[in-house]
Amino acid sequence: MANTVLSIEALVNASMAKVWESWNDPKHVQIWNTAVPEWHCPKAENDFKVGGKFSYTMAAKDGSFSFDFWGTYTEITENERIAYTLGDDRKVEIEFKQTENGIHIVEKFEAENQNPVEMQQAGWQSILNNFKSYTETL
Repeated sequence: MANTVLSIEALVNASMAKVWESWNDPKHVQIWNTAVPEWHCPKAENDFKVGGKFSYTMAAKDGSFSFDFWGTYTEITENERIAYTLGDDRKVEIEFKQTENGIHIVEKFEAENQNPVEMQQAGWQSILNNFKSYTETL
């Protein structure tokens, strides 16, 4: 059965260079990569090339739960597009487009089958919103 594809987006009021660095540099990812304040990203690794892998540890601040979010890059077009396959074979595509008002980011991802799609969409959107807030203040 094919997974449902969900889409989230944000308009980031920052330069493409700043958006690209914030998205791909592990020192930045560790700061913005969280859906709720009770969680954090204590570890981020990124071998940013086609065929390279990334791994981000997502953890509850109280130590009650953590998991690794990881995948392998399948496409990288600088300042335009990133695609990767997650460890569970779901596909993710992110597009970055320069507009008059900033960088428009559209992220499409295949939903997993454990959690309601509304919860997944809200969680991924929250992380993207954190990215936007963080990057705009860099």
